[in-house]
Amino acid sequence: MTVVRAAITQTTWTGDKASMLDKHEGFAREAKTQGAQVICFQELFYGPYFGITEDAKYYDYAEPADGPIVQRFAALAKELEMVTILPIYEEDMPGLYYNTAVIVDADGTILGKYRKHHIPNLDKFWEKFYFRPGNLGYPVFDTAVGKIGLYICYDRHFPEGWRELGLNGAEIVFNPNATKPGLSNRLWEIEQAAAAAANGYFVAAPNRVGTEDNEYGDLAVTFYGSSQFLDPRGNYVGDLGSATDEEIVVRDLDLDLIRQVRNDWQFYRDRRPDSYVAIPKA
Repeated sequence: MTVVRAAITQTTWTGDKASMLDKHEGFAREAKTQGAQVICFQELFYGPYFGITEDAKYYDYAEPADGPIVQRFAALAKELEMVTILPIYEEDMPGLYYNTAVIVDADGTILGKYRKHHIPNLDKFWEKFYFRPGNLGYPVFDTAVGKIGLYICYDRHFPEGWRELGLNGAEIVFNPNATKPGLSNRLWEIEQAAAAAANGYFVAAPNRVGTEDNEYGDLAVTFYGSSQFLDPRGNYVGDLGSATDEEIVVRDLDLDLIRQVRNDWQFYRDRRPDSYVAIPKA
């Protein structure tokens, strides 16, 4: 049996970047005391969710994917011997920014990054003001705990990327989020489960929690947490995270279940990519 103990975290904006960084270092250290081998933070983990408004001041939160924040947590990953996924605001060059997740192996090696492909432009999700669409494909990273894929928030509405990650060999897909009540509530219940079952892998989806009114006042939304793990059958692994409170959610993932489920269902064998003519053309 190959069991990976994984952690995902949910919190709200404290009001400043320094305390958010310290808080997440504390999360990593606490997860390690619980035996976690891999941890993933929420989307844009060290800042507010600034898609609420369109304001150029938030460009200052961007930094390179090998910048001080990543270097700090890469050193921590090495110290704790824990694979670490860092959803950051990436500056490729001044004026060119991405919503990115950087993955660091348990020895502190920066393995690479995924850039969010699908960028929403909806009320209080004004992300096209901040991010260029991702352009690095759907990489899967060979880590100390297995093969990890990354997807970010709004990406989850698009099944094509989930499938690409499966075809690229993912065993666990981490999908960090900033998701609020409204149209997404029902989708939060079904999308990760459907993706896990359709592709025969584990999904881990951290979400923000709480109201960031210390940043946005009356414009603030309330993120509903409920961070979750799904197994390759689409079932929850343990309970969901709190809908209201900060939390570290730690679960054991039996990677041997992947082979069992895929042999039971054989979805990869029975795919018909030759018949899906509209997908690459539409």
